[in-house]
Amino acid sequence: VFHVSDGAEAVTFLTALLAHTGTMFPSNLRLIILDLKLPKLTGLEVLHHIRSDVRTKLIPVVILTSSAETHDILECYRSGANAFVVKPVTFEEFVGTVGHLGIFWTKHNHVPLPVSAEPFRHSVPSE
Repeated sequence: VFHVSDGAEAVTFLTALLAHTGTMFPSNLRLIILDLKLPKLTGLEVLHHIRSDVRTKLIPVVILTSSAETHDILECYRSGANAFVVKPVTFEEFVGTVGHLGIFWTKHNHVPLPVSAEPFRHSVPSE
């Protein structure tokens, strides 16, 4: 489990992680749980970054946030979120929800196996 404090740090972390891998996406990065209300860059901005890069485009992203606004839900799904979960109120429910998310997305859900990024080099945005 990797934890970052804000949206800018999330983008920096993903950029650094991808710089050290030769695969289409990092095999140890199986799920991104993202809050919408992040400082510096919002969760939606981070989601756009994730979906705009061919190397991270297929990584499942679950939005876990306190918002239950229809606008936020629609915008997240339109932007490529795989799920939208409203944070439970109590700590015990929160821990249980995160545990269930982790089990489903890492144990039961099937993601594409990492493939060499070599054929995709022309598609990867230059820095």
